[in-house]
Amino acid sequence: MKVRHYNIPIFIPELACPHQCVFCNQEKISGTEEAPKPEEISEIIDTWLSTIDTGNSHVEVAFFGGSFTGIPIILQEEYLQKVHPYIESGKVRGIRLSTRPDYINQDILDLLKKYRVTSIELGAQSLDKFVLKMAGRGHSVEDVEIASKLINENGFELGLQMMLGLPFDTKENSIYTAKKIIELGAKTTRIYPTLVIDGTALGKQYKEGTYQALSLENAIDWTKEIIMLFEDANVKVLRTGLHPSEEFEDDKSLIAGPYHPSFKEMVMTEVWIDKLSSIESEEKNLKIFVNPSQINFAVGYKAKNKTELLKNYNSVKVFGDEKLDKFDFYVGDN
Repeated sequence: MKVRHYNIPIFIPELACPHQCVFCNQEKISGTEEAPKPEEISEIIDTWLSTIDTGNSHVEVAFFGGSFTGIPIILQEEYLQKVHPYIESGKVRGIRLSTRPDYINQDILDLLKKYRVTSIELGAQSLDKFVLKMAGRGHSVEDVEIASKLINENGFELGLQMMLGLPFDTKENSIYTAKKIIELGAKTTRIYPTLVIDGTALGKQYKEGTYQALSLENAIDWTKEIIMLFEDANVKVLRTGLHPSEEFEDDKSLIAGPYHPSFKEMVMTEVWIDKLSSIESEEKNLKIFVNPSQINFAVGYKAKNKTELLKNYNSVKVFGDEKLDKFDFYVGDN
């Protein structure tokens, strides 16, 4: 039976970050206005565990939304101590967290090892020096390189998050960032198209006409190529696009940018139409076999790929074959 992975998310918005990146308004992005107190952590974990079959699951507690290793050491340890009993009991397998590259050093990593943190994700965003500077990140490419090396040397799983369409970004720059993420030894990544949020410096730039948001079409095109670079390098893409949010869907704070609640499906649709366009079959009733995890993507968002194939075939049906690798397929009777 396949083991399912669950994250118990605990958001800590801007609790430690002294920088206001041009794109950032964590209260809007996370939907959380203030960090939970350490004494509230157990209740959060218990609530999530009550909905999970822990006997067939890999459960991690995930501190996201801020720069965890930048908060006072005493507070870090209070949070980690609240999770520790769940790890000791086996209900939780480990802890993952996100932080800034310039908030990593050996002392911090020693503390995280003590409490069995397993994965550290760094908000790299871009590894182009000029794009990084214009994003107001307040750290350098060298900071990302040094932190990544330390994390790998200390046995943690390294994740490097990236953003597409930051000020002065190009498709070529973003592809360069993806290749650098692979080169730095990341095991996981997240790909976030830049959104223009009300109350941010980027929002001001957009209204003044000095920043142009990436279109949805271009964001899909860039991501389609980048996601395959990561797949070929065995870097797991944990997230493509931001989580659906009332703030975005009800136009409460989203000013512009390539937000769509089905962004990943739209990207994967384009990945698959590129693959399926190579089909040459004399059969008029087409049967396509793919890995079961890819059936919806092969059919396409709103059946886009199936509709395209139906221009040349009387019928198109997509079936699952667990023997196939993620992006392999064949045409046949079985």
